[in-house]
Amino acid sequence: MLSRALIALLLMMNLVVALWLWLRPSAATDAAAPLPDTAPSLVLLSEESNSVAGVPQAAEPDGPPEPTPGLDRLECLEIGPFLTQADLRRAMNSFSVGAERIQYRETRATANRGFWVFLPAQRSRDEALARARELSGKGVRDYYVVTAGARENTVSLGLFQDRNNAQARFDAIRALGFDVQLQPRSDEIPNYWIDLAVVAGYDWPSRLEGFNGVSGSPIRCE
Repeated sequence: MLSRALIALLLMMNLVVALWLWLRPSAATDAAAPLPDTAPSLVLLSEESNSVAGVPQAAEPDGPPEPTPGLDRLECLEIGPFLTQADLRRAMNSFSVGAERIQYRETRATANRGFWVFLPAQRSRDEALARARELSGKGVRDYYVVTAGARENTVSLGLFQDRNNAQARFDAIRALGFDVQLQPRSDEIPNYWIDLAVVAGYDWPSRLEGFNGVSGSPIRCE
C-alpha cells in the first residue's frame, strides 16, 4: 500500500516538473546581431543642432556686385538699313565673329515708286469704258481701265520713273481736254537694322563689302 503511494507521488512530481519545463520562458535570448561598419551612427538631436550651428555660413556681400570687367571698353552701333531679309542674314553672319552682342529690328519706310498719270475714277464701269473710248478716238493708245480694288474704274495712262516723262504725258492728255491727274507713287517697305555691342575700334565696314547705302551710328548701350 505504501509503495503504491510513493509511486503515485513520484509520477505526480515528474508531471509537475515536466509541465514547468514546458511552460517556463526561454532563459536566454539571442544576442543582437552587430551592425555593419557602413551603418550611420546615431546622433542626438542636440548634437545635430550643435553640428549645424557650427558650420560657417557664407558671408553676405558688403555692397553691390562689382561690374563685369571690360564693359567700359564696349560701344554700341546701329547699322543699316538692309532692304531684304537675305541681306540682313548675310550681314549678321559677318558680325557673328567679334561682336559681344548682336540683334536686329525692323522699321517701315515710305519708298518713292515713281509717278502715275490717270483719269479719276468714274461712277461706273460703263462710264470708265466710255472715257477710254474717248481717249482712243483722239489717238491715245496706252491706257488701262482698272477693274478692281481701291482704284476701280480709274483709267490709267502710265507709270513713270522719271518725273519729266510723267509731266510730258500729263500735258499731252490735258491738251486733249481731259481732266487728267499726276501723282507720285509710294509704298511702305521694310527696313532692317542691326544693333551691335562691340569692342571700341571694331572695324565693322570691312565686314560689309558689297552693301550700298548702309551706314553706322553710335547708340546707347542697354
